[in-house]
Amino acid sequence: MRLEHIELPVNNKLLADYWSGSEKLRSFFEYEYNDEAFKTRFNYLKSKHYYNNELSSIIRQFMEPFGISEMVEENLNALEGGAVAVVGGQQAGILTGPLYSVHKAISVILLAKEQTLKLGEKIVPIFWIAGEDHDLDEINHTYTVVNGTIKKRVYNNRSKLKTMASTTTVQKEELERLISAIFKEYGETEYTQALYKNCLSQLEQSTTFTDFFARLMNELFKTEGLLMVDAAYTPFRKHEADFFVKIIELNEQISQAVVAKEQALDSAGYGTPILAKADNANLFYVLEGERFLLERTGQNYQDSTGFITLTREQLLEVAKNSPEKLSNNVVTRPLMQEMTIPVLAFVGGPGELAYWATLKDAFNALDLQMPILAPRMNITLVERKIDQLLSTYDLSIIDIIEGKAKSKKEQYIASVQDEGAKQQLETLNELVKEQYKKLEDHLKSQKLDMDAVVEKNIKYHEMQFDYLAKKIEQQVLTKHDKTIRQFDVMQLEIYPDDSLQERVYNPYQYMNHYGPTLIQDLCALPLEIANKHYVIHL
Repeated sequence: MRLEHIELPVNNKLLADYWSGSEKLRSFFEYEYNDEAFKTRFNYLKSKHYYNNELSSIIRQFMEPFGISEMVEENLNALEGGAVAVVGGQQAGILTGPLYSVHKAISVILLAKEQTLKLGEKIVPIFWIAGEDHDLDEINHTYTVVNGTIKKRVYNNRSKLKTMASTTTVQKEELERLISAIFKEYGETEYTQALYKNCLSQLEQSTTFTDFFARLMNELFKTEGLLMVDAAYTPFRKHEADFFVKIIELNEQISQAVVAKEQALDSAGYGTPILAKADNANLFYVLEGERFLLERTGQNYQDSTGFITLTREQLLEVAKNSPEKLSNNVVTRPLMQEMTIPVLAFVGGPGELAYWATLKDAFNALDLQMPILAPRMNITLVERKIDQLLSTYDLSIIDIIEGKAKSKKEQYIASVQDEGAKQQLETLNELVKEQYKKLEDHLKSQKLDMDAVVEKNIKYHEMQFDYLAKKIEQQVLTKHDKTIRQFDVMQLEIYPDDSLQERVYNPYQYMNHYGPTLIQDLCALPLEIANKHYVIHL
């Protein structure tokens, strides 16, 4: 592997200002991102009480069915002994979902290692699986490249209900067919069969989307000791009972704090990332695996249809005795995370950074402190075949992102066109038109009304000339298809559909060519959370 870093054009103002330490953002975050902040935050956490024993036990219970590796065991023991954590999370996508899911996990792991060295204390990495999310359309697909085009491969079995990923049973036969199709499109390598069989083995032992995701993630990161917990895991929910009570008791203050902070964020020029409302309870009620977003209406809590209606006392009773019937939203998830886990830093993407910026006063309303925000690493993987093409055509990763491969492709196509054939066709077309003009003049001299018929014939000949021109062009392009496809391949691999690679493809596409040790090898590189985009040449 060869590592380099590049600077991409800034398209996220809030992230750029966060890295620059802009004064405009000081009131939206508790800490800046620097070594002093990590020391201060660590000391703050050590002054607070967290239920580390219970947390470690819950994570162990969740992970045991997937297999507890030696490194996971070490981190569970450290957590039980009072260690603090670096936390990041993601939804449970097909084949781990887009690459940024594993990039986020790598960021969590490496930041935990870095701070372990800097603080001289064991810091553990925890991955928070957002299994309570119900938007299955966000997680039921992945993408492959087939014949020079991007193909969306979707798990089509779906429920009409808004069931959570952790309660949605997967149809194994259909998902197996999908995985089989995906691996066929990857192409056969020396690693394909082992990877494919391992995926099917993990699927066979899974029941839900979250099960399958967690098993694959555990397989990929077990040597790194990544701890995982599902937000919707029932023992974890029961552990959160008192914290749900707190959120309900201070529900109005939390909502008002978020609304005011989001307005301030908008006034500062960063927009409204969550569109907060003062009457939003920021909690879901779960009924038979389906989530219903609650709003406050006077002294009651109900969903938008009125199907679910609870008094404040009833909701508190649910929190105390049946907390698994409650679920967090974008506002209360970070608050619950802070109450249940000693979070040194939270690793998030640009979108998460934006909505966390609305939450500082909500943390304070619960007498909590917002942790350090660590933007996840941005990574582009470059396979050997792409490196060779970039070298051949004297292009860089930034060139691809800026559209120069597209421009070079168009220039190449223009350069190989058969201009002689085009010229002869144009000459032939002019000759035909001249002859038709003579025919028209003759017919008029004979007082014959044939204008419409002649015009129709002219259009027919023009169509035939166009058809012939296109056929000639098609033959020329076919002759030079290999070169044209090479430009397309570079674009599709590096910047598919004008989007960063990490937002489109999943890691198995690259493991299929590089091998199953890809994740461990990435974790061994000298990567760090920083304002840079890493390019890793495989």
